[in-house]
Amino acid sequence: MTETNDQIQSNDIPGAADVPAAAEGQQERRGGRGDGRGDRRGRGRDNRRGQERDSEWQERVVQIRRVSKTVKGGKKMSFRAIVVVGNEKGQVGVGVGKAGDVIGAVRKGVADGKKHLVKVPLTRHSSIPTLGNGRDGAASVLIRPAAPGTGVIAGGSIRTVLELAGIKNVLAKRLGSKTPLNNARAAMDALAGLRTHKETAKERGISLEQIYS
Repeated sequence: MTETNDQIQSNDIPGAADVPAAAEGQQERRGGRGDGRGDRRGRGRDNRRGQERDSEWQERVVQIRRVSKTVKGGKKMSFRAIVVVGNEKGQVGVGVGKAGDVIGAVRKGVADGKKHLVKVPLTRHSSIPTLGNGRDGAASVLIRPAAPGTGVIAGGSIRTVLELAGIKNVLAKRLGSKTPLNNARAAMDALAGLRTHKETAKERGISLEQIYS
């Protein structure tokens, strides 16, 4: 705009005071609405899309603990929240958040969980295709597919992870540590290692019929 205005002034064209008011109104209409209706409509659409994306996800708080950190002046108290995030369509994540208040810790946990999502292959009966083993620290988890109508046979944080992943028929056993965070991460490790029969046949370079034979 600066270069254009300089060119206009150099050509000795009449200034803004000599331009009729009607021409000014036409220039404003070409530039867009001055009342901001278009901006409000655009923001409204973006907000609705964001709410639809957020409504697909569910969050469950597994544990909230008050923790302390020793600093130079004494102890600094804060809260730690373990949150499981999932859409019940094969995506699930576990996040940890720390903050000075509970709400802030949960919010950080949800954001951290969405950064570490795992895609879970589901069968038509809402189960897992194969046996899965996961380990994190001293915690070990065994996950086994089950027949339709079995339900989620699991406990603790493992049950929360399986439910938010969309698995409805599964058998799970906790082995080793009872820590909720380690068990949740061990369950995530087991789910991340699952493969469908088609993917396994492709990795081995054989046909799908040979997998079942």
